[in-house]
Amino acid sequence: MSDSPIDILPPRAMPNVVLQPSGWPRPKGYANGIKARGDLLFIGGMVGWDEHGGFPADFVGQTRQLLRNITAVLAEGDASPRHIVRMTWYVRDMDEYLKARPALGDVYREVMGDHYPAMALVAVTRLVEPQARLEIETTAVVSQS
Repeated sequence: MSDSPIDILPPRAMPNVVLQPSGWPRPKGYANGIKARGDLLFIGGMVGWDEHGGFPADFVGQTRQLLRNITAVLAEGDASPRHIVRMTWYVRDMDEYLKARPALGDVYREVMGDHYPAMALVAVTRLVEPQARLEIETTAVVSQS
């Protein structure tokens, strides 16, 4: 058995439903909407630093560490990546993000699995941590049943 967070499912059910309007093109790497009911978990803006405050030098490395940080907080709330209903990505350089997209998809699936919540992507001029290339806010819902 793997130690990956996507393989360790919490004891509660996951009733989150992807909302896909009929006739709309299926989005790639995100959902148009998610319907959920249960305990809400709000994860503040995470950056890609490790437990010692160090940052990988590259965008993809920071993304991998940042997603691992999110899964660690989810685990504290008895949740997994499959409980995520919304993510807002804040990037300092949209061109850097677009150039890294193929590798980002691989990293996302490696850490988060094949679950794609509703997402937004926003370019910002700076983040509080000068070394951070991106920051992500996350909301998860864990069923009460």
